[in-house]
Amino acid sequence: MTKTSRLGLLGFGLVGRRHVEAAQGLDTVTFTTVVETDPAGRAAAQAAGLQCVDTLEALLEDHPVDGIVIATPTLLHIEQARACVEAGCPVLVEKPIGVTSREAEATVALAEAKGVPVLVGHHRRHNSIVREAKAILEHGGVGDIRSISAQCLFYKPDSYFDIAPWRKKFGAGPISVNLIHDVDLLRHFCGEIESVQAMSVPSRRGYDNEELASALLRFTSGALATVTVSDSVVSPWSWEFTAEENPVYHPTGQSCYAISGSEGALSVPDLRLWRHQGQPDWWNPLTAEQRAHDGSDSLVNQLGHFHLVLQGQEAPLVGGREGLQSLRVIEAIQEAADTGARIAVDIGIDSSRKTAVISNNKTAA
Repeated sequence: MTKTSRLGLLGFGLVGRRHVEAAQGLDTVTFTTVVETDPAGRAAAQAAGLQCVDTLEALLEDHPVDGIVIATPTLLHIEQARACVEAGCPVLVEKPIGVTSREAEATVALAEAKGVPVLVGHHRRHNSIVREAKAILEHGGVGDIRSISAQCLFYKPDSYFDIAPWRKKFGAGPISVNLIHDVDLLRHFCGEIESVQAMSVPSRRGYDNEELASALLRFTSGALATVTVSDSVVSPWSWEFTAEENPVYHPTGQSCYAISGSEGALSVPDLRLWRHQGQPDWWNPLTAEQRAHDGSDSLVNQLGHFHLVLQGQEAPLVGGREGLQSLRVIEAIQEAADTGARIAVDIGIDSSRKTAVISNNKTAA
C-alpha cells in the first residue's frame, strides 16, 4: 500500500489554496495543517478541512508532517525555509526562493549540509507542455538553439495590490515575481545564462518596483534571448494566457515563447515545430507540425513529485541550487537595469564569487 505524505502549508492565499486543490487530485499527499493568521484565510482553510495554527513553530512542534509547502509572501520565504531545514523538515518553497541570492545561498548550503531536501516551486517545469518542448529541443528538433523571444505581459488591476500591500514593496515587482518563471524555463530549455543587459521603467502607480522591463540574455552556448515583462499592459502574450495551466486566466490561443535554431523553430506553449521543406533555406516553404502533450496539471505533477522526493524515490527536479541560479539571473537583470551595464551572471556554486560588470565585452576584475 502506498504511503500518503502528510503536508503542512504556510499561507492560505491564492497560491496556497491552489496547492490544496491540487492535492485533491492525488492519493499520495494530503494537507493536514496550515499556518494562517488572517481571519478570512483561517475560515477558508477550516472550511477546506485543515487545522489552523498561528506559527510555524507550532506546526513543527505539535503537528507532525512529512514536508511543508511555503506559499507566503516572498519576503518570508528564506526565514521560513531555513526554520524548516533546521528542524529537518523537507520543504517546497514557492518561487522566488528568496529576495536575494546571498540569503538563499546560505539556506541552500545549510540544507545540503543537513541532507534536507529543498524544492523550489517553479511548477512550470512539471507541465506536460514543458516536458514535450524539452524533449523536442533535446532531440534536435530545431538544431542548435540560436535565438529566443519571450513575452510576459499582462495587466494586474489596482485591487490585486490593495488586498496584499506587500506586492507594492521592493522585491515583489514583475521581474522578481513573474519573469523568474520565464527565466527558469529558458534556462531549462536553453542552458545557463552567462550575462544580461536590461532596461526598466518605474511603476506609474507609485509602487517600489518597476512596471515594465526588457532584457537581453546571452547563454553560454552563444544563443541570445530577448525577454519583456510588465504587469501594467494589456496583452494576450504571457504563459498565463497561453498555456491554459490555471483556469482563472482566459486562454487567448497565442504563444509566448519562440525558440529558433539552425534546423527549425518551436513556439511554446502551442508546440508548433517549424521546419523548411528540404534544406534550411528561406526560399523553401516552411511547414508546421503540431506536437501533442498529455494535458496533466503542473501543480498536481509537482506535488506528486514532492511525495516521491519525500519517499526517497526521486531527486528534486527543481532543487535549491536551481532556484538559486534563476534568482541570480533575476538579480543580474535588476542590476543591469539600474546601472545600464552588461552584467555577468555567476554560474558557479561558490558563493564567494561576485557578479562582474562587463564593459566593451571585457570582464572587469
